[in-house]
Amino acid sequence: MLRARRPVFVLLVVLCLATVASAQWRRRRQRPVQEPAVHNIPYDGQFTFARLKFTTGPGGFYYFGLPAWAHGYPRAEDNLSRILDEVTAIEPHVDASNVLALDDPALDEFPVAFMTEAGYWTMTDEEAAAFRAYLLKGGFVIFDDFRDDFGNAGWVNFDRQMQRVLPGVRYFDLSPSDPIFHAFFDIDSFDIVPQYYDRGTPVFRAVYEDNDPSKRMMAVINFNTDISNFWEFSALGYRPVEESNEAYKLGVNYVVYAMTH
Repeated sequence: MLRARRPVFVLLVVLCLATVASAQWRRRRQRPVQEPAVHNIPYDGQFTFARLKFTTGPGGFYYFGLPAWAHGYPRAEDNLSRILDEVTAIEPHVDASNVLALDDPALDEFPVAFMTEAGYWTMTDEEAAAFRAYLLKGGFVIFDDFRDDFGNAGWVNFDRQMQRVLPGVRYFDLSPSDPIFHAFFDIDSFDIVPQYYDRGTPVFRAVYEDNDPSKRMMAVINFNTDISNFWEFSALGYRPVEESNEAYKLGVNYVVYAMTH
């Protein structure tokens, strides 16, 4: 009888643990909204990581009450900047990074921008117009950490906002042979790209000027993946060092490509 009951006992333990985990997740989701402190530095000609700030849509405060734009801030960019400083000649600021709204005139001073959780991205018409001007002037944007999962509007919302920024915009699937994956490190296969927690395969896409792949790339899109999560937690030992290294290769390549094209 004891042997017959053991699987039932194990199942009950698993169910209890799942209930506790679910309750903890709900409590985490229900935490009050917390706006992180931001300390920008003035433009001085030295490369500075610029994160884009936006108004978070419904459901986007799920991670410790933080707005969607702030997930990973500032540890992800701090760590990537240190890697850039170690392996490239860019010499970025390693002790500071900036957070800028889409319609902040100062954004024009920073050629590379970064946005996380675009599935919860909302904006005003004024912000859309200013962001359009930034991209058309030569700005480059890295989109990361969004998906069609976890109650996230994902790609549908991202496309809705991008169509407001660049009416008629098209997206082009990237392959390992594209120059951006050889701007510094040679990335010959997407099989090396790790998944931190997302299911399925990462999707890499690009936006080009005038929807023409022979012209300047204006944005690179990491969809159904969270590359910057590896940057954020690389020093904490949560995942193998080799996986973080591959994620850093992507970040370095993106920045080097943007600064040289």
